[in-house]
Amino acid sequence: MTKIYHNPRCGTSRTVLQTLQDRGLQPEIIEYLKTPLSRDGLASLIRDAGLTVREAMRAKESIYQELGLADAVLTDEQLLAAMAEHPILMNRPFVCTEKGSRLCRPSATVEEIL
Repeated sequence: MTKIYHNPRCGTSRTVLQTLQDRGLQPEIIEYLKTPLSRDGLASLIRDAGLTVREAMRAKESIYQELGLADAVLTDEQLLAAMAEHPILMNRPFVCTEKGSRLCRPSATVEEIL
């Protein structure tokens, strides 16, 4: 089962979704801003993609700066808690297939798991 953690307002996310559909896949589309992941769900997704918590965050979001999340002393637990409370902080799109999970940024990264 293929899943995409999708933000329809994001061009990269739309491109990756189109790539999946062009390959004949009908992924489960999870609009994570409407259906946020739990702290444990985020931790699992990030771990499965082989990323650090910081690598999975959107540092360009204003809430990132407002919350002082660039502070290097913050733990992964603190960062995950912020992401769970403010799902806009999750980078996108994440795609999961039977071959693995990836943050598909740039969009061509999805090819690694197709």
